[in-house]
Amino acid sequence: LIPSLSQRLRFAPLSLKETSKPVAIYIAHEPKLLRLALFRARLCLTLQMLRQCCRNRALAALQSRIPQSQSLSRGTSLLQKQSCSAALSPKRQARCLSTTQTKNAQDESRHTQLAGEFKECFAFPQMSSSEIWSKPGSHIVVSGHIGRTRKVGKNLAFAHLERNGERIGQICAKGENAALLGKIRPFSAVLAKGVVTERSGATRFEMDMESIQYLNPFPKDIIIGPDTVFPPEQRHLQLRFHEKLRERLRFRAQLKSTMGQAMVDREFMDVETPILFKSTSEGAREFIVPTRRPRYAYALPQSPQQYKQVLMASGMGGYYQFARCFRDEDHRADRQPEFTQLDMEKSFATGKTIMEDVEHVVGRAWDALREHYVMEVGEDSFAPVRKASLQVQFLTHKVGDAESNFGQDWKQSVQEGAKDNAKAPIHQEYPTISTPFLRMKYTDCMDFYGSDKPDLRIPNRICRVDEHLNKDFVSMITDLEAPIVEVWKISPHEDVDRRDAWKFVINFMENLPKTLSQNPDGAPTALVFDSSKPLNGFSALGPEGLDSILSALPEDSGFSSLNNGDIVLFQARKNQPQQGGSTKLGETRIALYHAAVEAGLLERDDSFKFLWVTDFPMFTPEEEGDVGQGGASGFSATHHPFTAPHSEEDFELLFKDPLRAKADHYDLVLNGVELGGGSRRIHIAEIQEFIFRDILKMSQDKIKEFSHLLKALRAGCPPHAGFAIGFDRFVAVLSGSSSVRDVIAFPKNNNGVDEFAGGPGKMTKEQLETYNLQFRKKE
Repeated sequence: LIPSLSQRLRFAPLSLKETSKPVAIYIAHEPKLLRLALFRARLCLTLQMLRQCCRNRALAALQSRIPQSQSLSRGTSLLQKQSCSAALSPKRQARCLSTTQTKNAQDESRHTQLAGEFKECFAFPQMSSSEIWSKPGSHIVVSGHIGRTRKVGKNLAFAHLERNGERIGQICAKGENAALLGKIRPFSAVLAKGVVTERSGATRFEMDMESIQYLNPFPKDIIIGPDTVFPPEQRHLQLRFHEKLRERLRFRAQLKSTMGQAMVDREFMDVETPILFKSTSEGAREFIVPTRRPRYAYALPQSPQQYKQVLMASGMGGYYQFARCFRDEDHRADRQPEFTQLDMEKSFATGKTIMEDVEHVVGRAWDALREHYVMEVGEDSFAPVRKASLQVQFLTHKVGDAESNFGQDWKQSVQEGAKDNAKAPIHQEYPTISTPFLRMKYTDCMDFYGSDKPDLRIPNRICRVDEHLNKDFVSMITDLEAPIVEVWKISPHEDVDRRDAWKFVINFMENLPKTLSQNPDGAPTALVFDSSKPLNGFSALGPEGLDSILSALPEDSGFSSLNNGDIVLFQARKNQPQQGGSTKLGETRIALYHAAVEAGLLERDDSFKFLWVTDFPMFTPEEEGDVGQGGASGFSATHHPFTAPHSEEDFELLFKDPLRAKADHYDLVLNGVELGGGSRRIHIAEIQEFIFRDILKMSQDKIKEFSHLLKALRAGCPPHAGFAIGFDRFVAVLSGSSSVRDVIAFPKNNNGVDEFAGGPGKMTKEQLETYNLQFRKKE
């Protein structure tokens, strides 16, 4: 193109890299040639003079050919701004001006059109109330997302209208309007006007469409189908088209509203605490927020713990909030770097008082849950479904008087739907729960279930049997000297063949994770009761080994009898007090149970078993990688360093043997998931400082981090206690989800990355300079 233009302008082409400043040239050629070319040129003084001469001649020629009444201001301005290297003929000059005017007119027309469309979409009329749908002959205006159009012949078409993921009505288009409706892209935002008409069938009322307009069309390049799966980068489409995901968010909102009102009824006040805090040694790794002040930074709160204790010292009777918390920890299915917890604190209260308050709040939430939701049971899990959405009624609104047939019970709706669909999902009521919840001490949980958050749905408990085993068997399963050996039994269905049970056990043991199969205390050993084998498959225990175990164990252990296919697990461990969150047999027990359910050896249990776990150790020995409180004692607070001793005896143990002291600390567990934890707090400043300095052996600088809290406690702070429910986990368990990501609108992935928005972002050089930061290369 450049040589062609240069030849017409009669000067040699110049390299674009050699130009000193840009020169734009307007060229009017034959219709097939490009009318506008942009290039750079370096011009000598002679060429500059020639260009100026050409411009003057062109302006003079135009002014002589165009009537004076026609405005030349825009054409003159353009010609003055552009540079020509040779004089243009009058015909070409006129064509150039005409083209410019045409383009400007098109732009102005498009701008006017866009302005009109925006005004029409922005100032659209309000939607008619839902009650008017039950009044035939009424003129209504509806807006929402339109579904796929169903054509019935040439002059009749139907489409559903949805808002907030629910159908709000059916549109009927006749005659010319049917063709108009058919042109509307499915899933677009639209506004429709029409008249309500009555008809027979499930959809009792519908709207005869008079007009319809786009509020925003749905793009053609996004394909929507029944099996369409959207990646996390398109979270907005996941939320819109994934019905169960959207329903879980609605479910979450319902629980939040109900639990918040229950807190108010118990005289708790909703108080917001700061998000920008400072770094303190509470026990978890923090997120640091740099400031423009050199060497100074905020920290995002692990929890509002210190602020809510200060509120108690401030004279507040009760506090609560749905608090955003942040912890820079390893990510798991039930963890997010930022999460929500229902946080509460109460003055002049004990742990027992708080547990009663929590049971009341959970009970209120459960009542609302049973009132509005049922469980839709699938092969692998269940999901909450609103009863209203199952009722066969138009718009899912209850309209008309109570005696009309417009609405009907959800159970009847499901039964009628099942008649037409053999594969209709199974719906059942959420089970009832009773309060007070069962309570169990930490040591009993560890001894009987091998976990500090036991799943009470798993049958049978763990029993100690090392006194009833011969030495040969013990030496076969472990190298430990004088170990503790524990046993647990699980019984598959009666119709499960013993050979199938053996195949299952072999496959399970071959696929054990390394943390269990390579346990230094010894790998777990599994035996299957088989009446066709010598000693029923337990010959490794010796002639009387099995009988000795069965006669010694209590009846509630599950060993009162053994049947073909029963699986028995043995596991050895060190002979020392229990500590930590689980034992190896406890972990194997959970893994075996879930594997058996998945393999069909056991029925899945969709019940809900709440449990209070109490009397935790006040301190726990630190392991490699633990953040702790940064003290030099070698152990850290099990809950946090503000937890009070359980009793006077435990307070005395702080001076003698701190690891034996128990805390007034309580966890709420549901189906093996720790929903939350709480404790009675230390409200006397001198005792709190003693814990920091003499027990945890924190440095003076570390203690100084809590100076604000110590000042508040010193000012006559009353006894107080509190609790925090992990709201994300709570919603996930009640909605049958295995991951909290399914109940969060915009979650992070396992690496802590927001795949939708792309966070965290890489810091720019300017940001590093602003916040006085620099990267240090790893050696």
